[in-house]
Amino acid sequence: MAVSEDRSEGGNGAGVLLYYKYAPVPDIDFLVRFYDSNCRSLALLGRVRIAPSGVNVTVGGNMPSLEKHIAALKSMSLFDDTDFKLASCEHPSDSRITRECGFTELSIRVVKELVTFRSDPLAEVPKVCDAGRHLSAAEFHSVLHDAVIPGTNMDSTADKQLVLLDARNLYETRIGKFKATNVETLDPELRQYSDLASWIDQHSEKLHGKNILMYCTGGIRCETASAYIRSKGAGFENVFQLFGGIQRYLEQFPTGGYFRGKNFVFDHRISVGSKETDVIGSCLLCGISFDDYSSRCRCHYCRMLVLVCYDCQVISSRVYVCELCRKNGKGSNPMMLQEDEHEDISPDSSEEMGISNSSFPDITPAQIPRTHGNSGDRKLRILCLHGFRQNASNFKGRTSSLAKKLKNMVEFVFVDAPHELPFIYKPRSSDSSYVQQSPPPEMNRRYAWLTSEHLNLSDEQCWRMIDAPFDPLQYQQQTFGFEVSYQHLKNIISHMGPFDGVLGFSQGAAMAALFCQQQQRSSHVMDFQFAILCSGFLPIPWGSKESIRCPSLHCFGSSQGQDRQIANQASRELAGMFEEECSMIIEHEMGHIIPTRPPYIDQMKNFLRRFL
Repeated sequence: MAVSEDRSEGGNGAGVLLYYKYAPVPDIDFLVRFYDSNCRSLALLGRVRIAPSGVNVTVGGNMPSLEKHIAALKSMSLFDDTDFKLASCEHPSDSRITRECGFTELSIRVVKELVTFRSDPLAEVPKVCDAGRHLSAAEFHSVLHDAVIPGTNMDSTADKQLVLLDARNLYETRIGKFKATNVETLDPELRQYSDLASWIDQHSEKLHGKNILMYCTGGIRCETASAYIRSKGAGFENVFQLFGGIQRYLEQFPTGGYFRGKNFVFDHRISVGSKETDVIGSCLLCGISFDDYSSRCRCHYCRMLVLVCYDCQVISSRVYVCELCRKNGKGSNPMMLQEDEHEDISPDSSEEMGISNSSFPDITPAQIPRTHGNSGDRKLRILCLHGFRQNASNFKGRTSSLAKKLKNMVEFVFVDAPHELPFIYKPRSSDSSYVQQSPPPEMNRRYAWLTSEHLNLSDEQCWRMIDAPFDPLQYQQQTFGFEVSYQHLKNIISHMGPFDGVLGFSQGAAMAALFCQQQQRSSHVMDFQFAILCSGFLPIPWGSKESIRCPSLHCFGSSQGQDRQIANQASRELAGMFEEECSMIIEHEMGHIIPTRPPYIDQMKNFLRRFL
């Protein structure tokens, strides 16, 4: 199939380049070095994903630099017949959107899959060599017009044997989609692409025996999805996909053809329409025609983008509930009033709720959900998870400076982890036989979110001598107890929430990440709008390799820093498990602490302002 390139609007202005290529990569390290050298020398910013099966790239820069990048790729046999989608555009004007879309830096990552098709990391990935037949934009248009697949004699108009499957996410389909009166359209209403496999399994009767026509933004999602459909065997062989996706179709049919609305894109342009764009989207709240995602309004529960018109956005005392969360019972309306009052949870009332007093140690009245006045007084409520062998009280003390710096924006709530640890001491003298059998009454108890397999919790009230000098890798053995801690946090959130975000320090950061991942895997509904992970590390073992779609701030020591407990690389690995388009990294030289001096505190404030 011929490869086309759109350079008609070249010049010296800004542009965006998108391309992917499925082909075995013989030397991944070489390709990483190539992209790092080539893109940096040409001042290109964006995302580069390299897998054993190919590459997926979205970069922006000046048009001449992008053309030089394409020329360099064409000299490599790996990129033979690659469809380079190059479009001119304005320079980014909104720094926030540019940051969210990942165009403030060059990000090169080696991944297992170019696009995550299934959330289960053990599931077999469909072979793209078995993907559906490619149809050019003109062929695709002809099929929608005539309801006949080129090269076949099957007229599918009368018995509806031709179906059109949209492989994109729901928020994309809400502002643009193909519409043809004589073709049945299937919209899976996905929250993310990795849900498509489950939808196909659950709705196979809608696809069996049909001619299946598929499309997505640029074509890459259809490659894996069409291969998966064909892998289901007899009755699923006839799968066809739009080559180059909606982008190539709109280039071929500038007035829109059978596509209505705008094409959502994953860069600072946000969306691209035809010359005669119709607004098919509508405001989540009032229903007025609206299709602008530039305000980045998101669902309170799952963080999916939602459409909220400019007039409705000024009602700042509301939070939004997307249509999928409403279907799943989260909120009865597309918007929810912020609570005007919260009932205090006293020890007696918590007993009536079926929760023992020990579930909420060291909670003071100041930590009970506050009464919200007018929107100007609104503060972010953040649940704080302490580190290993700490407790709510001493973590509150350690973060007092941070709380003071953020007092106009944030209200911190501190809780203890559920696993109580033995007291550890060093001998007072050379006589190591001395052992104190019980701690003094004023000694604060210490807790953990994750514990060692060999920890004897029956001895938690006793003292014991330290086994060995401090081991900076001890966290690698703390892999047990997550289920108990997860339920503990769910109980806290249920009876003390809602919380806007979670802040975790060291092991608390690992627990916060695991909590967010578990919610994403089980229900796709998040209890937190954001996560702040300080001096964190990737828990072992980590489950699914699917990126966590919770906006995140990662604060940790640089490679030249003084953090002797958690290495820079360990914190970077944890940050890498979060969706980088909505994550932020702060590196410092302050050791195993949360820094509160400029510029670090200013960066943290900028992150938090997104959610006020």
